[in-house]
Amino acid sequence: MKLIVRFIYSSAPAMLILATLGWGSNTIAGRLAVDEINPMTLIFLRWGIVVVLIWSMSSKEIIANWNLVSQKLRWIFFMGAFGLSSFNALFYLAAHSTTAINLGIIQSIMPAMILVGSFFLFGSRVNIIQIIGVVLTFVGCAIVVTKGSINHLLLLTFNNGDLLMLLACLFYAGYSLGLKNRPNVSGLVMMGYFSIAAFSMTIPLVLIETSIYGFQEPTVKGWYVVLYIALVPSFLSQIFFMRGVDLIGPSSAGLYANLVPIFSAVMAVIILDETFSFYHLIAMVIVFSGIYLFEHHKNTISKS
Repeated sequence: MKLIVRFIYSSAPAMLILATLGWGSNTIAGRLAVDEINPMTLIFLRWGIVVVLIWSMSSKEIIANWNLVSQKLRWIFFMGAFGLSSFNALFYLAAHSTTAINLGIIQSIMPAMILVGSFFLFGSRVNIIQIIGVVLTFVGCAIVVTKGSINHLLLLTFNNGDLLMLLACLFYAGYSLGLKNRPNVSGLVMMGYFSIAAFSMTIPLVLIETSIYGFQEPTVKGWYVVLYIALVPSFLSQIFFMRGVDLIGPSSAGLYANLVPIFSAVMAVIILDETFSFYHLIAMVIVFSGIYLFEHHKNTISKS
């Protein structure tokens, strides 16, 4: 058993597949949480558990890096509070009114959002091939949001959950772009500080939610969902992904994120009995074609 665990831990594909499988399952957990626990209560408990887990494991290392981190406290707050916590809040709100399949596919456009943001904020070079790739990913997303119907587009009748998920992706793309300014500390230390900022943001959110809708105690199923989300997508997947990055580098590891919508779709059909429509397939093909174009071209340039 130890040999198997050691082999998996030393294998980048195994680590990254496990990480993306965990992230893909987050869409399923989000749907399962509907009517079992209020969305803001969910993220409040989620980040509270993550804070306890990370600090119980790495408190000495986190405190030892305080001098480096303390110079960027405002940045840390914005990254954790708005990049992570706001993304989660919008994600779980979206789960109340759209499918897990849609949540997964719409997340696929984040690499394109990050590329566009890099161009406008940092002046990153973008060529015609990458522009075509970006356009394709947005076309694929538009197909999901409009359910492949021209009538939906002309009448501007969009699913609120899909639009909330798009906004959530913007927040996370901003978080990813903000990582460019991270201090020179380990990923786990950074997550320790981000988790505190994210948790602090959930406090006013849960108070607002309670004042409007009243407090709803989580059901037994709701507590199981909270524990799963805190342990797997929020904690283990982050550790597995960081390990994968250590083994093969961020560029190659980033390509595995494209597995998230595939895992989401498969699990949604098997676990939630959702319908995988033909327009979902078309959207996925278009989105992945776009991702392939700008990622492959970027890798070709970096090797030349």
